[in-house]
Amino acid sequence: MSNSHINLSRRQLFTRRKDADKPNLPWVKNHLFTDLCTQCGKCQQACPEKIIKPTDGGFPRVDFTAGECTFCYQCAEACPEPLFIPKEEAPWQVKAHINDDCLAKRNVDCRSCGDSCEPQAITFKLAVGSVAQPQITQDACTGCGACVSVCPTKAIVVKHN
Repeated sequence: MSNSHINLSRRQLFTRRKDADKPNLPWVKNHLFTDLCTQCGKCQQACPEKIIKPTDGGFPRVDFTAGECTFCYQCAEACPEPLFIPKEEAPWQVKAHINDDCLAKRNVDCRSCGDSCEPQAITFKLAVGSVAQPQITQDACTGCGACVSVCPTKAIVVKHN
């Protein structure tokens, strides 16, 4: 049976829910992604940061544990399918979120996420009797994921709001 007869959007029913909030690729039309993506791997090959990895189902997804997205648009240019919106539009609506595994929230001084954040969306607020606590200015966060791979406790995730 050829792939042209398989409705790939139904595969989402069987995918792991832990990936449901994670971004696919920047500029991708999410509502068409599983219908039109042929899993050819050209986006993975084109990514200079090598952060596009296949999921268990074979679809490409950004893996921020491998690095950050520089928004170069090369994944979109390499894709033979009409999956992407123009580069002039916002790449996606995902933002970084810090959970309770953060070292600063456990009173250990760490600022690795803030040091890696180029748009300076992560700042640290001084706290009495504690180390400075990280805060993310959601409007300034681009969702690039630079803060994810540098976090020693994996306390940062980039996901849809």
